[in-house]
Amino acid sequence: MTRNKIALILFFFSIITKVNAQFGFSHEIGVIVGPVAFQSDYGERYDFSTNAGNTGYGIGLIHYLNFSYKAECNCYTPETYFNDHFKLRSELSYNKTELQHFGEWVDPKRTSLTANQLRAMRGSTAVTNIGMQLEYFPLSIRDFTASTHGWAPFVSLGGQYCYYKATSYSELGPGLGTLPTVTPIKYINAFDTKGGNTWSVVASVGTRYKLTPLSDLMIDLRWQYYFSNWVDGLNPNPEIYTENRANDWNVWLNVGYIYYLGVR
Repeated sequence: MTRNKIALILFFFSIITKVNAQFGFSHEIGVIVGPVAFQSDYGERYDFSTNAGNTGYGIGLIHYLNFSYKAECNCYTPETYFNDHFKLRSELSYNKTELQHFGEWVDPKRTSLTANQLRAMRGSTAVTNIGMQLEYFPLSIRDFTASTHGWAPFVSLGGQYCYYKATSYSELGPGLGTLPTVTPIKYINAFDTKGGNTWSVVASVGTRYKLTPLSDLMIDLRWQYYFSNWVDGLNPNPEIYTENRANDWNVWLNVGYIYYLGVR
């Protein structure tokens, strides 16, 4: 991990500490894990085999500021709509996906050079994310906290800073990205596996289930859109190959465990 990434993480969590020191919110911490379907320049858009095949995994650590409860006095905060329906979620997560081409253009019936080249392409991308989301709970957070085996649906929206690293190779041999005998023409000089960083927007819908007075289970379906088309290491000219004009994005279905700190 680079010094810049370490500094960013420390700065990120220092903000949480300062906010708590000034306002005295309570905290929740948790872990998340689940499958990630990565949509990129590998495969065919709207194709089920692509969606099912280019699937990896994601793991993460999450932290919540709970505005409805004040841990330092073991009491509820003044009741407002915001306090009773919003939480601020911060996250450090990692996802990785192995990538290859699926769909019509790599069908076994196709025997052209391009079809063979596409079938031989292999890649992967690994992304580290850090950011925040504001979660909205349409039902009362206080009522859920005091419930026994209750449910708390939510939606959220936020942003994340992402560091990505992609890899690629061809089963036909070396030279992927430059040699026309190995590389499909649309991908000539369209490779970049040096890695980089970008921002992303994150939206999700999910629910919590009250497991114990101090812990919840969570299921969350997330959509993450990157502000870059290089996250998978490929970026063919979008003016010529319009089917590859969209930036990379993913869908992550995660399950989490959340523990309440300082709540009695």
